[in-house]
Amino acid sequence: MQEYQVTIGDTTHTLPEPFMVLATQNPIEQEGTYPLPEAQIDRFMLKLKITYPNKEEEKQILERMTFKSIEKVNPVITPDDIRKARSTVHEIYVDEKVKNYIVDIVFATRKPEDYKLENLKSLIAYGASPRATICLTLASKAYAFIKGRGYVTPEDVKEIGLDVLRHRIIPTYEAEAEETTSEDIVKQIFDGVEVP
Repeated sequence: MQEYQVTIGDTTHTLPEPFMVLATQNPIEQEGTYPLPEAQIDRFMLKLKITYPNKEEEKQILERMTFKSIEKVNPVITPDDIRKARSTVHEIYVDEKVKNYIVDIVFATRKPEDYKLENLKSLIAYGASPRATICLTLASKAYAFIKGRGYVTPEDVKEIGLDVLRHRIIPTYEAEAEETTSEDIVKQIFDGVEVP
């Protein structure tokens, strides 16, 4: 993913910009699939949870997938527009206090006792990596951009934080025995770390 190229045999193909990887994970179907190692999972910026569609959405799926006519798709944005938006997102301002808040959130996944979250220490086998700090910052900038602002607020960090961190915290066996998920842990961290 990070090399922006694929190699087949002896031939390497550079992938065009913008390039992104989307993957799905079906918790039911395991045959023929293998869980990715944590180091590879960490390379995904976000992990979104999608529930079943409602009845109206399911009917739309039925109509699209069971009839021959294919709807014409009209582009609404160009690759150049995406590149410009990405460039603008990198220019979104992040105050020093918000940067420290992001670092504190990530560090609380590694050393919760330093943030008066002692109860989480026995529930976290591995906390978030430095890549989480980068992704949380970039995702917060993108969220602020979508909201039409040129600066990041702590609320932006909280809004996108669960999607950035849910796959980066590895719960202990004790957490699993208590039916505490990585999402539960992230929520407790956001509730416990002081907001600037």
